Amino acid sequence: MFTVLECVAIQHDHAVVLLAAVICLLGMFAFFHLLLRAEESPAGRKPYWVLVAAVAGGLSVWATHFVAMLAYKGAVPIGYDFAFTALSAVLAVFGFWFALITRSQAAHSPVIVGTLITLSVAVMHFVGMAGMDVAATISYRWSAVVGGFAVAWVSFLLAFFLFRRLGSWQRIAAPAGSAIFAICALHFTAMSATVLSPDPSVSGPDPDNVARLIMICAISGVTFLILSTTAAAALVDRYLVDLKGLVDATLDGLAVVRDGRIVELNTRFAGLLGREEASLLGQNPDDLFKAIDGQPAYLPRHAPVEAVRERAGQAQIFELSVRTIEFRGHPCEVMAIRDLTEKREAQREIEYLARHDVLTGLSNRTMFQTRLHQQIELCDEEDQFALLALDLDRFKAVNDIFGHAEGDRVLKKVAAILDECARAGDVVARLGGDEFVILTARQTRAEEARLLAETILGMFALKMNVANDPTSVGVSIGIAVFPRDGKDHESIMHAADLALYRAKMGGRGILAFYDPLMDQEARERRQLETDLRLAINRNELLLNYQPVLSVECGQVVGYEALVRWQHPTRGVVPPDVFIPIAEESGIIISLGEWVLREACRQASTWAPHLKIAVNVSPLQFSLANLGHVVCTALMQTGLSPNRLELEITEAALLKDRKATLIILNQLKALGVAIVMDDFGTGYSSLSNLQSFPFDKIKIDRSFIAAMSDDDNARAIVRAVIGLGRSLDLPVTAEGIETDAQYRMVVDEGCAQAQGYLFGKPDVAPAPAANPARRKRHPV
Repeated sequence: MFTVLECVAIQHDHAVVLLAAVICLLGMFAFFHLLLRAEESPAGRKPYWVLVAAVAGGLSVWATHFVAMLAYKGAVPIGYDFAFTALSAVLAVFGFWFALITRSQAAHSPVIVGTLITLSVAVMHFVGMAGMDVAATISYRWSAVVGGFAVAWVSFLLAFFLFRRLGSWQRIAAPAGSAIFAICALHFTAMSATVLSPDPSVSGPDPDNVARLIMICAISGVTFLILSTTAAAALVDRYLVDLKGLVDATLDGLAVVRDGRIVELNTRFAGLLGREEASLLGQNPDDLFKAIDGQPAYLPRHAPVEAVRERAGQAQIFELSVRTIEFRGHPCEVMAIRDLTEKREAQREIEYLARHDVLTGLSNRTMFQTRLHQQIELCDEEDQFALLALDLDRFKAVNDIFGHAEGDRVLKKVAAILDECARAGDVVARLGGDEFVILTARQTRAEEARLLAETILGMFALKMNVANDPTSVGVSIGIAVFPRDGKDHESIMHAADLALYRAKMGGRGILAFYDPLMDQEARERRQLETDLRLAINRNELLLNYQPVLSVECGQVVGYEALVRWQHPTRGVVPPDVFIPIAEESGIIISLGEWVLREACRQASTWAPHLKIAVNVSPLQFSLANLGHVVCTALMQTGLSPNRLELEITEAALLKDRKATLIILNQLKALGVAIVMDDFGTGYSSLSNLQSFPFDKIKIDRSFIAAMSDDDNARAIVRAVIGLGRSLDLPVTAEGIETDAQYRMVVDEGCAQAQGYLFGKPDVAPAPAANPARRKRHPV
């Protein structure tokens, strides 16, 4: 080590040594910077930057070595052979390049690259030494050379290890420092191990300090120029590649246009047009798409404009923005395009969904109201049109029995029928659920509207045959004519609704025109609904009771509670008037609870063998708290649960069979009896008797009324009684009004009887009274 220091301190020109150190410093920083650039470059550009890094690294090591050699002040003049000197430079560059391309393929790259770089520097050094022109014999102390070689090898290994591991600025600075130490260690150790023995027989060069100085300046200048150029190129390239990457990463396609031709573009631009980048260079943008404003596509604009392009037989819609910029010293236009095709399709879909019913594809309520408003505004004094309001019959039953999926299928079929019947200019809309409307075209007379409605009814009769398809439905149609039945949007809609209500009340499956008298009926109905909501608190409701007799002993065994309404101004309102209103308005919930509670309260004062039957609405039965309501009524009134019978119709069982079964089991757990009311009408599914825990069956009064004159009706009564006997369920015949009817049900083996023959509904029997007056001996 002292020999090395002595060599540097005594045998070298310090200024030139410092210059060599500066070259080495700059060279190694440039080398590792370029090597980093090579790693960051795209795959296609990576070999180029590996070569540039090898040139910078090899030349900087060679320049360091050669300038340091020029700094050497030996005892004899020294010259340099051009061929060997040039060869040493080539070998240095080649060695670095070979080491770097090996690095990309080697698993243990720091060891291999460090070794190859060390060998390259050593070969370069000794080839350069072989090119020395000196009047002396050159020999080496090989132990010192090997030591310097080992130090350089370890330092180069460390340099490439640090380059692999570190990040940020340290990834260049630390490896460069280690490499600088390796180069200096190898050079100056080898120089200190060099022995020049003067030999007069060997000719040497003439000493020429000026030539030496020129050589130093030339080598240094060229080296600085190469290093600064490559480093600057690396910085510029990195900036351009990063900028290109950012431009290519944008969602917009960008193209630069000069003199009406595309001269530069990003990847996104070519991708949006479905073309290769090279095929678009030199293209006129007007050949690619047309701006909707009719101007050349590349014309600068203050605001974006839409452009259209045909691709694969379909139109692509672009948003086009154009600005003027300076590009490569020339004024150019930069175009930015954004594909709006999917956005426009989504907007059209949203607009369609906003105006159409998703299930049927018909116009929806919003679209219908818009068209209705427009049509009213366009009509003059002589114009008229019709509005048809349609409601499906039996649709709720289909939905409840067969499920919503089948209900949706039926709605689609109905939509197809209506669309087929409608004429050009008519608007068919689904307002929701099973409500449809048809807005006829202008100049439609009342008779034409009737003909359209009859056509619809005929198509329903043809395509909705219940005998062939149990999911078939009917339709009721209400018709209002503008301006006769209404002069604005609300009044014509109101008139059509009232006409539809009249059609449904008239037997369903028919058409009805609006009648001004309907308004009075509707007002009366709304007033009745309002009064009914107040009737409970005003104590206007009361209960009547109809006796139920045991056929076997002729004694009254219970009563059925029937609600009556004593209106303060209208008098007695019949149940068949206010019960439907209560059902439609939801008042039946509170009304049913009052009836249950009041019937239990009064029955609790009767003889303990008398039972009380209370009707439960399907709407009440749809509530999960029915069991709690019944339990509360029993607890508050003290009525024994085994004296209470709840009568339900099959309509209460259709909506949710699982939930219905849960409620029935809750009621059974209380000890309450469950009665199937009006059996024989409606759906009369035998599976209901099997699936649900009924305690009694009541035959509908319509069969009792007809059995005297209709053998089929008597056969049905006989079958129901036989069914009840087989299932161990007592059967009650209701609606008995004559002795002949009573004898028939007795003959058929019916267990209980009820009807006007045994007493009309009346006030509650006397508390704890024995109803002997109701006694009737078996026939």
